[in-house]
Amino acid sequence: MPIKNRFAETHAEITAWRRHLHQYPELQFDEHETAKFVVDKLRSFGITDITTGIGQTGVVAVIEGRQTTSGRAIGLRADMDALPIMEATGLEYASKVPGKMHACGHDGHTAMLLGAAQYLAETRNFDGRVVLIFQPAEEGGGGGNEMVKEGLMDRWGIDEVYGMHNMPDYPVGQFAIRKGALLAAADQFDIVIDGQGGHAAAPHEAVDSNLAAAQVVVALQSIASRNVDPVKQVVVSVCTMRSDTDSHNVLPQTVKLRGTVRTLDEDVRDLAEARLRDIVTHTAAAHQCRAEIEYERGYPVTVNHDAETDFAADAAEKVSPGVWRDTPPIMAGEDFSYMLNTRPGAYMMIGNGEEGATVHHPMYDFNDEAIPAGCSWFAEVVETRLKAS
Repeated sequence: MPIKNRFAETHAEITAWRRHLHQYPELQFDEHETAKFVVDKLRSFGITDITTGIGQTGVVAVIEGRQTTSGRAIGLRADMDALPIMEATGLEYASKVPGKMHACGHDGHTAMLLGAAQYLAETRNFDGRVVLIFQPAEEGGGGGNEMVKEGLMDRWGIDEVYGMHNMPDYPVGQFAIRKGALLAAADQFDIVIDGQGGHAAAPHEAVDSNLAAAQVVVALQSIASRNVDPVKQVVVSVCTMRSDTDSHNVLPQTVKLRGTVRTLDEDVRDLAEARLRDIVTHTAAAHQCRAEIEYERGYPVTVNHDAETDFAADAAEKVSPGVWRDTPPIMAGEDFSYMLNTRPGAYMMIGNGEEGATVHHPMYDFNDEAIPAGCSWFAEVVETRLKAS
């Protein structure tokens, strides 16, 4: 089945929803107006089983099929939050909120799930229930985990769960997926290296924390090059290096480093953390400095389940033939991982086009031409997995 005709008809309407959301971005756990917009649309579709405030600002809604004899429920998830980035697109529907923008396409994800909800509420051509999950705080807040902890899966009896994210540099409306690890665990660290400040002209009378910090940054790269199996993947990035002085002739007392560690399996994750702690501690000591380390484990690896991945790909094939079923893993993190850790399911990537900026960039914009394919995939998942007799 190609793009469903209904989504060709409603494409302009769904695009208008997406562009409205784009103009009024809200950050993690502050998606009050976004949630209200979602609820108002759902009610306009005739959906009445709506619950708000799950995971603080999340929305959960249920659509029952014409038949419910299967007793099964499929969860469909879209994230709603934006990023603290100043938009630079110059578009007529650009963000009206300074310093905030939808730079990752969550406006598009929300709009596509709303479009699918409108169609499913009209047709109800399935046997069971669809649970629509509009999730807050994917961008660092762990909203997916908060919804799970508040009983999302058990309270709504979800048997399987599916989600989707746009994929820049891939043909618009085409799909990509893989079994197993698709997105990385996302951990973060804060390091404070403490030496002894002094005059830059007399370094022998000080203990140079800058030098120790620079050696730490270089040494941390040995985790990937010398500690982890070369056929496995790890990224260790120091993203911030800041001292307690801003002078041409003062050696600082302390230097702070911040960064992230990305891995695709738990063994490598454990190894990377252990090696980071050892390298930082001993490298600092070798330069007569002390080191304090705060290491926080973030989102776990996003692992697609085998059978559900095959099904998700088959559903996508009916919408846009030529699904990439073995797309390489992506080292970005995603809190849909928490949902996949509690229920079988799969996370699908949909092409955002081969031109334009990547996500988390001030020039990024979701490609509205992907909307019909995305809506069709959501609907196809439901109508196939909960096939009515």
